[in-house]
Amino acid sequence: MKADLRFYAWLGDFLDMPQRPSGRVAHRFRTPGSVKDAIESHGVPHTEVALIVVDGESVDFSHQVMDGNRVAIYPAFEKIDTAALPRLRPASPRPVRFVLDGHLRRLSHYLRLVGFDTICETAWSDDDLISMADQESRILLTRNIGLLKRSAVVHGAYVRATEPLRQLDEILHRFHVTGELAPFTRCLECNGVLEPVDKSEVTDSLPPKTRELFDDYVRCPRCRRVYWQGSHFDKLTRIVETATRAEQAAP
Repeated sequence: MKADLRFYAWLGDFLDMPQRPSGRVAHRFRTPGSVKDAIESHGVPHTEVALIVVDGESVDFSHQVMDGNRVAIYPAFEKIDTAALPRLRPASPRPVRFVLDGHLRRLSHYLRLVGFDTICETAWSDDDLISMADQESRILLTRNIGLLKRSAVVHGAYVRATEPLRQLDEILHRFHVTGELAPFTRCLECNGVLEPVDKSEVTDSLPPKTRELFDDYVRCPRCRRVYWQGSHFDKLTRIVETATRAEQAAP
């Protein structure tokens, strides 16, 4: 038995090289199975899919693929109004919160820099990541395609870029986080919410030159890390300004 699958837009990036230009795949199978299994058998995680149309009818992931079916698969956040169609998953949680695998540690710092509640633990297993995403309604970010194919992952995204600043730009565009940026409010190391602290309380932990030059400080109540507007601040400010422009330009 055979069904014709057509993967639109960037979903084709997950396919084998010969299939990428057209996005067309001849899906061969012995017995009917779910359209989710059919899609993922060709390397496309279900978290990347927003709309599935089989022979002109919108379906969900459990729909059984039959011989001769023509299946169109559209990516998440494509410019298609799907409000009146069957939902493949619940709406993304708001406010947006993230959990990242350990390979995206630099991205986690940048997401915290612009104010997002972001967890990233290098020692966590795939099961730990999925459990945290489920328990705390977080969006799972990873470059592990196999992890995103796990049925337990409801909200997740494959991070395509490899350079952390480009990754930040990609995530801001994808999740349409208008109004949710809150720069310099979270600890870059542990994700705690920063609080103003009197200079007298942190003087003993500051380098001598810093004590002379700066009077305003914030501290993480969780890990006790102290922040001030030192030489690194201009670089961080440029990152925030670039991220803000990218977020405002998102469709």
